Amino acid sequence: MSEYIWRATVNGRKAEIAADPSDKLAALLRDDLGLTGTKISCELGRCGACMVLLDGKAVNSCLVMAYQCSGKAITTIEGLAEGEGLHPVQQAFLEEGGFQCGYCTSGMIVAVKALLDEHPSPSAEQIKEGLSGNLCRCTGYGGILRAVNSCAKIYTS
Repeated sequence: MSEYIWRATVNGRKAEIAADPSDKLAALLRDDLGLTGTKISCELGRCGACMVLLDGKAVNSCLVMAYQCSGKAITTIEGLAEGEGLHPVQQAFLEEGGFQCGYCTSGMIVAVKALLDEHPSPSAEQIKEGLSGNLCRCTGYGGILRAVNSCAKIYTS
């Protein structure tokens, strides 16, 4: 049996890994590429801690297999930073206290980026829907919602 080579663009760089086609994207990112900002928690697609952008759409990387994302563009929390600075969503989370323990934060930030890319001035219902795949076990939703609203002002200006 020939060895499967997974190829994708991760955070703007070409990546090539000898993998099993059924390896989870989360494992490829963390174990093979060292991108540990993508967190592992439920491994069932319920918590959002492992959320990444796959061709610009938010997905739970614990549910995506290598063969499903081969040849695609993947952006992790590490890929959102702009040069030496933070992405506006990352900055808003920092300024508005959109985190407590921080475990859900990378997935939340990725989800908010996807939300604001689709709805730059989201309604309360769109925000609720956009974050529905992410859980904060510390109940830090007040700061998260402030960060979303703060960042939406930047996206629309």
